[in-house]
Amino acid sequence: VQLQASGGGLVQAGGSLRLSCADSGRTFSTYAMGWFRQAPGKEREFVAAISRSAGRTYYADSVKGRFTISRDNAMNTVYLQMNSLKVEDTAVYYCAATIWNSAPLSAHQVDSWGQGTQVTVSS
Repeated sequence: VQLQASGGGLVQAGGSLRLSCADSGRTFSTYAMGWFRQAPGKEREFVAAISRSAGRTYYADSVKGRFTISRDNAMNTVYLQMNSLKVEDTAVYYCAATIWNSAPLSAHQVDSWGQGTQVTVSS
């Protein structure tokens, strides 16, 4: 899997962004996918994950009710819709894939990382 993330940017608090992560390979549907983020001086943390068939989704408590993860296996893409953004959501966001686990819920479960995309939320 070869992941390319996009969609980051600068947004005011309360605004929305949609991140995308496309796989240029042919095996996207065999991977469970997720999003992580890393703020300056902090460890990379789990944000959201989705199973291979999109039947199950998982969210960090800090984003539950505001973020939505989805995937389109025909387009080899996973999305993260982020609404009601807060200043504390500012971070570099990384998409992640795992072939061995049902979902990448922690960094050590990730087999492949995409490059990060910066999300900055201003007050």
